Amino acid sequence: MRDAYIVTSLRTPGCKRNKGAFKDTRPEDLLAFILEAVVEKTPNVERQDVEDLMIGCSFPEAEQGLNIGRVAGQIAGFPESVSGATINRFCSSGLEAIAQASLRVMAGWSEVTIGGGIESMTYVPMGGNVPRPHPEWSRQHADLYTSMGITAENVARRYKVSREDQDAFACDSQRKAAEARSEGRFTEIVPTPAARFVMGDDGTYRKETFLQEVDDGIREGTTVEALSKLSPVFAAGGSVTAGNSSQTTDGAAAALIMSEEAIRRFDLQPVAKLKGYTTVGCRADEMGVGPKYAIPKVLQLTGLDVSDIGLFEINEAFASQALYCIRELGLDMDRININGGAIALGHPLGCTGAKLCATLLANMRARGIRYGVESMCIGGGMGAAAVFELCDSID
Repeated sequence: MRDAYIVTSLRTPGCKRNKGAFKDTRPEDLLAFILEAVVEKTPNVERQDVEDLMIGCSFPEAEQGLNIGRVAGQIAGFPESVSGATINRFCSSGLEAIAQASLRVMAGWSEVTIGGGIESMTYVPMGGNVPRPHPEWSRQHADLYTSMGITAENVARRYKVSREDQDAFACDSQRKAAEARSEGRFTEIVPTPAARFVMGDDGTYRKETFLQEVDDGIREGTTVEALSKLSPVFAAGGSVTAGNSSQTTDGAAAALIMSEEAIRRFDLQPVAKLKGYTTVGCRADEMGVGPKYAIPKVLQLTGLDVSDIGLFEINEAFASQALYCIRELGLDMDRININGGAIALGHPLGCTGAKLCATLLANMRARGIRYGVESMCIGGGMGAAAVFELCDSID
């Protein structure tokens, strides 16, 4: 198979659900903007050069429905010839979209594709608008529909991840994110137009647009002491709180992917190539352990070892599950989520996989890291992981 090269990988800021900068910005507009951005920031490439858009979305309904992968592409000004699809693998949807867009290139079916992700948790809440579990199946296998917060409590209890350690991990995520924002290290972010409705003197509302340049959920100055005072939110006497869980967030991200032939034709230098991707299943009632199994599997597939990986982006769905996986795999904390994770920056579900790709590649390029791994747990009991290899030139 051919190699698939990532030429440009970008994201919008991540903004708090219902209270953040994107609360009045429709998901189609967020996605359309970032799709435009990856093309506009890539020299010599035009919209008509892209053949297909693969877009992850965890709850593709309501404003995110009707195949947002196609709809947003049209809003973004891509010609009718550019097809689009929406992909759902819950928390890894954005990474799955990048993998499938890359596979099209690797198989020789496409020369230029985009893989990305979108989630507006303001417009479409966690669980969707009308969740309807199968009545008979759910009586026998309620674990498949278990609240993500309860799965985090299960991991903490079964594998002895203390409240103190969870809060310390969460505090560190906030600290790293605040430092990265103040030092301008989120180079993968594109300032993004956001909408808001302002009441005029006549009592009617008008729509205004402003630029949002930073993630707005970071809680600078967070302390372990403050986190320790928060009450558990999923189980009485539990240890999982709002402070050591990921934030519900709005955001979009995308990656422009090309074959070697296309890169030479457009005279471009790729950032990285997707070296391998995998998914695994695990117990649904402890879905957070997914990376523990996915990371070793993708390393085996690519012939690499943990020691070969210079940076990891492991989604912080909850501190309990992230800590457990890190400990089980014996990973060096200094190589993990160096600019903070989802506890500070948010977890916009279907966007997260594409968002973490943009962050990982930016950090790999800044540090000259050859191999990086992205991984996350997935609702329903799964894990996903991908290996990216930094490119000095085309092989």
